[in-house]
Amino acid sequence: MTAETLATANVKQAVPFFRVADMETSLRFYLEGLGFELTNHWMPNGKIEWCLLQLGGAALMLQEFPRDGHDSWVAQGKVGEGVTIYFICEDALAIYRDITVRGIAASRPFVGNGMWVVGLNDPDGYRLEFESNTDAEEDSEYAD
Repeated sequence: MTAETLATANVKQAVPFFRVADMETSLRFYLEGLGFELTNHWMPNGKIEWCLLQLGGAALMLQEFPRDGHDSWVAQGKVGEGVTIYFICEDALAIYRDITVRGIAASRPFVGNGMWVVGLNDPDGYRLEFESNTDAEEDSEYAD
């Protein structure tokens, strides 16, 4: 087996890591709003400071850093601005219906590049896009 083949077979998943300003707010958004599952976490001071979240085959890591002292970090505005994560789904419209029922604001789904696109921002400004293949006409908009 070549080194290239070994590396390709060895890599299983890329997991985005988001710094968050307030872990409680982010967890409510991802767990209650989007339906992610908390699969691992770190609680060095009695509250979650880092976690791994899973939704189907996708995952995200979140971390809230101390505001002072060692490893401190304080957000300057919306830390996620300019960052977009795309989730390829079986049915993005089902995601849209699910999350809007839970009170999450999402853009009206539209067809772009042969895919339904459902977009929203998390509490820190990270852009999340859920997409699924469709035969619907390009630039179509979803009608509830």
